[in-house]
Amino acid sequence: MTITYIHHSCFLIEQEQVVLLFDYAGGTLPPLPKDKALVVFVSHRHEDHFSPAIFELAAAHPKTRFLLSDDIWQNRVPEHLNCWTEFMDPGKVRHLSEGAGLQVRAFKSTDEGVAYLVESEGCTIYHAGDLNDWKWNGETKAWNNNMSANYKRELAKIHDAGFQPDIAMVPLDGRQEEWFCLGLQEFMETVGAKQVFPMHFWEDYSVIDRLKALPCSEGYRDRIADIRQEGQIFEV
Repeated sequence: MTITYIHHSCFLIEQEQVVLLFDYAGGTLPPLPKDKALVVFVSHRHEDHFSPAIFELAAAHPKTRFLLSDDIWQNRVPEHLNCWTEFMDPGKVRHLSEGAGLQVRAFKSTDEGVAYLVESEGCTIYHAGDLNDWKWNGETKAWNNNMSANYKRELAKIHDAGFQPDIAMVPLDGRQEEWFCLGLQEFMETVGAKQVFPMHFWEDYSVIDRLKALPCSEGYRDRIADIRQEGQIFEV
């Protein structure tokens, strides 16, 4: 399995029979193999996660399917692609025939839209979208406590369903100051993953080193992907 970091929260994952593209909103995509199905996921409508440019992929790639969060208006989808587009709301499970068959589950974000859990070719892949413990110094204690409770509730759903992803893509946002790694830390403690890919770090790659230097990451430090640039490729 090949994982390419594209930009911000966007990753391209190539497996034997299918290619998965998550939250494309800019950056350079490598050439896509036309003999494989392409499944494009959008977690929510924010412009750093969704670009209408994704629909242009269908012209050059004949085997394209779109899974969009249900907070995206249906009229954003070109009419000729409606039959290749499905909308996901929290709690929904979809079975797709692409590749060797995919099972996709959606979890409720603590911001907008959904997080995705994808089972494909024997691998479990998690993309958080904006599902994170968005704790901010400028918010009230009650707001922050409610945010944490909502986040932990969604993580418990993933854990209780028995999932431990092979690959997890999780926010690590330096704007949260001392809370920058809170959501990723809670994810690894509650759910865990064989390898975790930080994202949503606004091109500040230094947050990855900051996380690795903290004592709290000791138990999973060697499982944190060392992302240094757009277009970086990881073989898993």
